[in-house]
This record gives sequence, structure tokens and C-alpha cells, in this order.
Amino acid sequence: MEAHRADFLEMLGGTFDILFSNEAEIGALFPEKSLEEIIAHVQGKAQMIIITRGEHGSIIVTPQERVEVKAQLVSKVVDTTGAGDLYAAGFLYGVVKNLPLMECGNLGSACAAAIIQQLGARSQKPLKALIAA
Repeated sequence: MEAHRADFLEMLGGTFDILFSNEAEIGALFPEKSLEEIIAHVQGKAQMIIITRGEHGSIIVTPQERVEVKAQLVSKVVDTTGAGDLYAAGFLYGVVKNLPLMECGNLGSACAAAIIQQLGARSQKPLKALIAA
């Protein structure tokens, strides 16, 4: 992020539909701002900006609203590889199904919680049951 900050900031002023970022990544774009200041600054720069925050859940920001999603509790974190990708997969599944943003975030959290409890980024169990729940 830091090496290409100017390019990312230019893209952020474009026409993103959905932008996923973790808290560290978006913080690297705006190192002088707090998370609250960053959210205020980026609100409206995309249809949806999703900031994942690990054990602190996620924040979904649209031009009209802000939705805070709690992380799903897990018994033991084994490996965080793939957590962001699985969060995005669950979230986008909800978007495609026209679910409310909170439900989209909860699906993302459920998928991320499943993947961090195992070694590696490929789910050892079908995630279909999580989506159906």
C-alpha cells in the first residue's frame, strides 16, 4: 500500500462498486487518520466499502449508511490464511442473493471463522452448510 499509495488513492476516487480492505490496508492509505476519520473520508467513494477487522468484526460503509458486523467467535485460531478471501466470498454470496447488508456481513464472518480454525486457505469442510444457516 505504502509504495503505491498515490495509485490506490486515485483509484479510490473512481467508480468502484465494492471495495474490500482490511483495517491495516486502509490505514496505510491514510496513515495520519484514525479509523473513524478514514470511514468519514471514504464514505461515498464506492457503492460499498467493507473494512474487515479480524476479531473486531467488520464495517460496511455505503453512501447512505454504516453497518457494524460482529466477528463470529471461534474456539481456536489456527491459521488466518484466506480469511479475507472467504469473508469476501460469503459477503458477495449475500449480495448476489439481495440479502440485507448485515446478513451479507454475517455470512462473510461465518466463512472467515470457518477457515481460520483450520490450516490452509482451502476449506476442509463444505461451506454450503454455513450459507444455508
